[in-house]
Amino acid sequence: MAGTDRGDLTRTAILALLGTVGPLSRTELARELDLSPATVTQLTRELMGYGMLEELDLKPSRGGRPAQRLGLVGSAGRALGVKVTADHLVLVDVRLDGEVLGAWECAFDPSSREALDRLADAVEAVVSGSGRGLTARTPASADHGQAPPLLGIGVGVPGSVEDQAVGTVNAPTLGWQAMPVGERLRRRLKLPVLVENDVNALAAAERLYGRGRTHRDFLVLTIGRGVGAAIVADGRVYRGARGGAGEFGHVPVDPAGPVCGCGARGCLEAYVGSAGLLAAARAKNGDSAGLTGLGAAGAAGDPAAREVFAEAGAVLGRAAAGLINVVDPEVVVVLGEGTADWPLWRVGFDPAVRAQLYPGRRDISIEVESWDDTSWAQGAAALVLATPFDAAGAAGEQGRLVRARLIGTTP
Repeated sequence: MAGTDRGDLTRTAILALLGTVGPLSRTELARELDLSPATVTQLTRELMGYGMLEELDLKPSRGGRPAQRLGLVGSAGRALGVKVTADHLVLVDVRLDGEVLGAWECAFDPSSREALDRLADAVEAVVSGSGRGLTARTPASADHGQAPPLLGIGVGVPGSVEDQAVGTVNAPTLGWQAMPVGERLRRRLKLPVLVENDVNALAAAERLYGRGRTHRDFLVLTIGRGVGAAIVADGRVYRGARGGAGEFGHVPVDPAGPVCGCGARGCLEAYVGSAGLLAAARAKNGDSAGLTGLGAAGAAGDPAAREVFAEAGAVLGRAAAGLINVVDPEVVVVLGEGTADWPLWRVGFDPAVRAQLYPGRRDISIEVESWDDTSWAQGAAALVLATPFDAAGAAGEQGRLVRARLIGTTP
């Protein structure tokens, strides 16, 4: 799909807007996206030619000619997304319009010598429709044979990936060093495969389907087992020189602080990641009920539990303010498992972040989204679904293969 960078970005914006709010007329698209009617007409004609948009019913008007509405053709394609964790996999099957067709999970041991074979087995079980070895999280499409064409596989990992089209992973939490995830999966599955840091993948999903669709510069912060960030600048995820941008959890807080999982002392993650929260709880009252128990205790009003979250929120808020001051985003989106306890975090976070923000940025919108574990995998699927509009060329040869499958030139 040829075109200028601006054309690629506006194609993405058109699809994302229609996928989020539903069918719109060309006039409404032009108004919402601040585009000229001629540009909208040209780009929607191209998208219809690729079978990605279709004309729907006529929208009644108050006098004058009724407007033809356009909608996404979800059946134009789909992608599988896989989230890799230290003990399980989550897989989702997602249509081009963002609809989830099915979700599964299975146990996973990344330290096993057969780890990549087991990862490929899980993907094959979804592709074939057998579901062998998987536990369904949501009901899958009843007629697998009528599913949209499979464009490719997206894999999200808690580590750095220098080139998402190559997919070599360095992930200390998984025990992976230079792990050839992309190469091995492509060889086994005979499909396009894109591999990316899981937080960057979430940012790709936000840009297509979430609150980031109306912003060209935004931050995604994640809290949970670890702490991460993704920077979207001028509509693109900033990856850094070696794909390692966004390691927010390893911002130094105190050189004399607790040892982090990365081996350094006093990283942000050592204070506000799940292990850090539990360590703080044990130090206060010997609590060993686990993170779920800690959150429940805080919600029930336990002073020690509430103090743990408030202190962690303050540390996170100060660090987030520093990042906001450097990057200057339009909006910050907070995601991750930790958001289930966000009312407890907010007590410390809100005053700390506002106090440390540069004047003129203190009114920035910080939006916390509801969370489900499948969101990670949906982010991985978005790597593939965004590829047809990849103006920066981050998907490389794999992106070309995805585009070929989308327009039906590759079986």
